[in-house]
Amino acid sequence: MYNTITTELRDGILEITINRPDKMNALNQEVMKELALAIDEVYKNKEVKSALITGAGPKAFVAGADISEFLTLSPDQGGELAKRGHVIFKRIEDSHKPIAAAVNGFALGGGCELAMACHIRVASDNAKFGQPEVNLGLIPGYGGTQRLVQLAGKGKALELMLTGDMIGAEDAHRIGLVNHVTSQEELLEKTRGILRKTHDKAPIALAKVIRCVNNFFVYDVDGFEAEVSEFAGCFATKDLAEGAAAFLEKRKANFKGE
Repeated sequence: MYNTITTELRDGILEITINRPDKMNALNQEVMKELALAIDEVYKNKEVKSALITGAGPKAFVAGADISEFLTLSPDQGGELAKRGHVIFKRIEDSHKPIAAAVNGFALGGGCELAMACHIRVASDNAKFGQPEVNLGLIPGYGGTQRLVQLAGKGKALELMLTGDMIGAEDAHRIGLVNHVTSQEELLEKTRGILRKTHDKAPIALAKVIRCVNNFFVYDVDGFEAEVSEFAGCFATKDLAEGAAAFLEKRKANFKGE
């Protein structure tokens, strides 16, 4: 089905692997199209409870965009390229099911932006992060100028984007860019373990948490009011009745996503 990515459904987790190790898993237009289709499956397939995005091989998660595609683009074409990237990465960010990035090796440029669009980031100890676009006379175009500020703060985000510097996994963890650092050997299982923890939670509640948190960064939405509305909506669900009953009866809840 795919040429540049692979997918595998394991225990409710759709594992999406960018599969261009000879190109350091660089994002070209075909990768982006296929990634969009895989994200559609996350949304539509009821067997998928969460998703994991990673890169093939030990060297790179995604080392950036495929620069060879940039050489002939006009400003209008460049804008369309960025818009398509924004749409795909926003679909990841807005997914009602948790999506985690398992970052192995280089996550630069579009790769760093892809990881930041995910809800959770786990990095191997050899991971490297950066937005080095200024070295090419560019700026981040897939949401990096916004999400890096959200995760790392304005000062550090500006430093990284203005200098083009890379940082290692431990520094990325220290500034809040990644949630956990582990060995390469344990990376996928560590990420799967985090996602599995969400599988027995109420799906509607998970989706509402994601929406509320994302609302914090939407300038024309009052996140506090949105939280009240989403909280109230939980009282119309069978999941809340089941969760409350299970708590009082000291048993594990059996959520149906209803």
